[in-house]
Amino acid sequence: MLIRFNKPYGVLSQFTPEGRWQGLKDFIDLPGVYVAGRLDADSEGLLLLTDNGQQQAQITDPRFKMEKTYWVQVDGSPSEAALASLRLGVQLNDGRTLPAQARAIPEPALLWPRQPPIRVRQSQPTSWLELVIREGRNRQVRRMTAAVGLPTLRLIRASIGPYTLDGLTLGTWQEAD
Repeated sequence: MLIRFNKPYGVLSQFTPEGRWQGLKDFIDLPGVYVAGRLDADSEGLLLLTDNGQQQAQITDPRFKMEKTYWVQVDGSPSEAALASLRLGVQLNDGRTLPAQARAIPEPALLWPRQPPIRVRQSQPTSWLELVIREGRNRQVRRMTAAVGLPTLRLIRASIGPYTLDGLTLGTWQEAD
């Protein structure tokens, strides 16, 4: 069984809540399923869960190079040089990232409001990027955008391999086909 879940902001990628963060048990009451890949509490979007250890490894192991697509709202406007840096790979404190697919996009359609809302500064525009990566380092997308001068304000995972958010409202799950 494979479950697609549209994880809200403030929910951990584990069933047990911690401190101010909610756990998955507040949304998913299925015994025997485990998270296949993490998504930080302050990130939103697609989270996959499975009851199959082999499937979990195929989704999470970097050797299988499953693409992950993120929609990233950043502070500022991306220059072509910043996008080119992301496409080449960015030097982080734990080494250079693999090249990413990176492009500026309009605000994604059918986007739900975030609770709490992001901070907005009247003097600084925000923009949306689509980043596609094949790695999954700790807070990698946030660190990549910061490295090119575009701090992340909101991060939404839109897809993992062939699995997408399509048809999932915030906080809901369904079995994947």
